[in-house]
Amino acid sequence: MTADESLGRLDDVDYPAYTMGRAAELTGTTPGFLRALGEARLITPLRSEGGHRRYSRYQLRIAVRARELVDQGTPIEAACRIIILEDQLEEAQRINAEYRRAGASLGPAADA
Repeated sequence: MTADESLGRLDDVDYPAYTMGRAAELTGTTPGFLRALGEARLITPLRSEGGHRRYSRYQLRIAVRARELVDQGTPIEAACRIIILEDQLEEAQRINAEYRRAGASLGPAADA
């Protein structure tokens, strides 16, 4: 699956993609910081037909969290790893909660 398939088309209203300048403005950072995140392989911008970088809402959320960590003195590479691990933890907790809900709906016999 490509980034375009997972995040939606660039012109899809459910998955808006912001230009680098607009993304930097929304996240309170600079285009240079967004480029640094790309170089650290934390976010890979989508590309419009004209080849311009575009960022999804999910990528903006990552950029904001990375900016917070970097402002606290965390090196950008470490911030990237932290964010990836946080996302994996959230996903694991979500899956665990779904598993527990499914088990609870089966009743006590499922535990035996």
